[in-house]
Amino acid sequence: MNPGEHELQYPYAELPAIGTWLTLRPGVHWVRMPLPFALDHINLWVLDDEIDGRSGYTLIDCGITSEATQSAWEQLFDGVFAGKPLLRVICTHFHPDHFGLAHWLTVGGARRRWTVPLWMTAAEYAFGRYLSAGGGDNISGETAARHFARNGMSNEAALLQVRVRGSSYYPGFVPAVPPHFHRIYEADEFGIGPSHARRVFRVMVGYGHAPEHASLYCADDRLLVAGDMVLPRISTNVSVFDLEPDADPLPRYLRSLDRLLMLPANTLVLPSHGKPFIGLHQRIGQQHRHHAARLDEVLEACATPQSAASVVPVLFKRALDAHQMTFALGEALAHLHALWYDGKVERRDDSGVYRFSAAS
Repeated sequence: MNPGEHELQYPYAELPAIGTWLTLRPGVHWVRMPLPFALDHINLWVLDDEIDGRSGYTLIDCGITSEATQSAWEQLFDGVFAGKPLLRVICTHFHPDHFGLAHWLTVGGARRRWTVPLWMTAAEYAFGRYLSAGGGDNISGETAARHFARNGMSNEAALLQVRVRGSSYYPGFVPAVPPHFHRIYEADEFGIGPSHARRVFRVMVGYGHAPEHASLYCADDRLLVAGDMVLPRISTNVSVFDLEPDADPLPRYLRSLDRLLMLPANTLVLPSHGKPFIGLHQRIGQQHRHHAARLDEVLEACATPQSAASVVPVLFKRALDAHQMTFALGEALAHLHALWYDGKVERRDDSGVYRFSAAS
């Protein structure tokens, strides 16, 4: 539990069972799907909709490709969908738990055999399509292993795991991508819902966690589908990976959060992990304080030269498995880069490993 948990309100104590949904407001349904990671679930959102006179549903995010997720969706189609079709899929970003089943759901893999449009920002669609098609060795594989080694990972067993996962890691969860998509942009507005009760949602693009992450906000309902940009119990992962090895994502992420402060304080936040909550402004303040404290810790550690790998235990006090370690190292590097670009630390190449020291 994060220290500021008491500052947030959780209006819904119940969790939706796998294969069904929990209705939060009229026409807004919460679906929860399993994940095979330490973060063991993702929240998905099904909204009543009407398009071209057809009554059905719009889905926001999909879950990974797995038998368990597909089976849960089939239970939903046979049960609470009550014979109505899926009309549209919107994906907030390209990460597998959000994008994995987009192809199966939109172009006929699901047993209902419907064909529906995928709505997404261009950068997220392009990243997902690139990685699903193989994407070289990014995320996992030899290129990723070299990136981690250059940033201080010296454990040969851990590096071997990264190499072995190779370019098949992302396609394992996202084996196919719809061949075309409907592009959404920052500040786009569109309606979701039946004609007599249509909600207008505005696209709010955020950076740092993903290239062009789309959150959706309905002003009339004070409802924010936040994706991964704001989570109630854990911090959103903000990492530097091998595809963009000199990136500086943390300040971009924090600026993206600040844009959400324009929304009302009593907005109901629908996050991709954890429970729906009220307390958006409080949570954004918590995230700023969290990262400010982490940056102070990292800067203090850099009194002696540090690699990203040596900074991981400064930021993460618990044991990490191989999957968690890759994200932890990416996040450590994001904090080091924020300090580096701000002129507070210097970077040098020490026999093939980047090390950061407090600026003189």
